[in-house]
Amino acid sequence: MGHVDDGAVVLRWRRHPSAVGLARLELRKALTGWGLSALEDSATLVLSELVTNAVRHARVPSGREIETRFLPMGRPVPDGLRIEVHDAWGVSDRVGVGKLVWAVWRPADGGGRRGA
Repeated sequence: MGHVDDGAVVLRWRRHPSAVGLARLELRKALTGWGLSALEDSATLVLSELVTNAVRHARVPSGREIETRFLPMGRPVPDGLRIEVHDAWGVSDRVGVGKLVWAVWRPADGGGRRGA
């Protein structure tokens, strides 16, 4: 279902409520692998909100999926996380149809920045 692209975990989901829990599970696995488990509570909460919004409100043609990207920040040891959720609601500056919603965390922040 997913692949790793430049250190990012990229997954696609059907527009269905089950995508929310499945996406959280995959994010937890990625955070553990990157040694960023300390970010799990806040990151999974924000991911849940972003995917839920995409599932409920994205206007997509049949067969179109929601994409999540989890990107570790910092090299060689990850020191932060970026979460992206791509859906197909409107048009923006990204390549292709849809919009990109993102959030960024660093362990020292104790929280995240969000943008659209």
